[in-house]
Amino acid sequence: MEKLLDVLAQIRPIDREVMAKTQKRLDSLTKPPGSLGVLEEIACQIAGITGQVCPPIPPKTCILMAGDHGVVAEGVSAFPQEVTPQMIANFARGGAAMNVITRHVGSELVLVDVGVAADLPDMPGLLKRKVAYGTANMAVGPAMTRKEALTALKVGIDVVGEYITRGTGIVGLGEMGIGNTTPSSAIIAAYTGKVAEVVGRGTGMSAQGLDIKIRAIKKALAVNRPDTSDPLDVLCKLGGLEIAGLVGVILGAAAKRVPVITDGFISTAAVIIATQLCPIVKEYLIASHLSEEPGHGTMLKFIGLKPMLFMNMRLGEGTGAALAMGLIDAALKILLGMATFAEAAVDGALDQQ
Repeated sequence: MEKLLDVLAQIRPIDREVMAKTQKRLDSLTKPPGSLGVLEEIACQIAGITGQVCPPIPPKTCILMAGDHGVVAEGVSAFPQEVTPQMIANFARGGAAMNVITRHVGSELVLVDVGVAADLPDMPGLLKRKVAYGTANMAVGPAMTRKEALTALKVGIDVVGEYITRGTGIVGLGEMGIGNTTPSSAIIAAYTGKVAEVVGRGTGMSAQGLDIKIRAIKKALAVNRPDTSDPLDVLCKLGGLEIAGLVGVILGAAAKRVPVITDGFISTAAVIIATQLCPIVKEYLIASHLSEEPGHGTMLKFIGLKPMLFMNMRLGEGTGAALAMGLIDAALKILLGMATFAEAAVDGALDQQ
């Protein structure tokens, strides 16, 4: 708990004065004011986070937290739990969609075993930081103890801190864990009171499977009675070890004034907990895309984030976060590479479009 409190104390609002200077530069470039829309907003946000009017292109790291879930015993997933370690091996070999996209945008991919229900062999890019062999079944009791949740959260803080020390300037969130759409649905359900509206088919559940999933979440909410005034209580009772790890990544990055790119449904469940622990964290977040999972839009609205991309994606892994990194590079390159009206000897009296 001491580590968490220390990190929370370091998180400060982003620099509005620097943002104003960045906007002034953007308005001086050879284009109508505001005509690059969200790209300009992102450039200003990253300037405010970093405290630099024209931030350089940052070294990129995607941190993929992996953990298993006891609630799969309720029949909430179309895939068996053995798929989690199999997919970790696929990531380590470079064969997953996440690998392809991170290579495309020039991001490092870090794999973290924070709660896989199996012992993993040594693999390229894998950090073994296991807190437990998966969570307990949240449909019959708390998913984690408070100590387990705080330990997993500390793993995230420590891992992101290690990579920021090495030079990482922007962090993407990723995850892997069979059954993890169920705890993610439960977290947003706890805060909104909606259940059926925020539960999707995940990795391809049948209609019958969807009903099983909804019943399991309702049971978890009734059994655990999570206290939404205490985000750690919600995390312990309904969350996952990889979700807790991502909460730590988010908070740790914000404490170091590093932007965080959210991914889809599962990573946004972690964002809910992080922003409930520290509302200022929202200023450090860039929402990459809107997932096809029905509850994701509800999550983003609850937090107050607008997604950059609408790509009908629902894979997870961090694919949306990685994909957005290319657009963020473009936003910063506009600041660094475009000429001003004075430099280009262009009449600045362009009509705003």
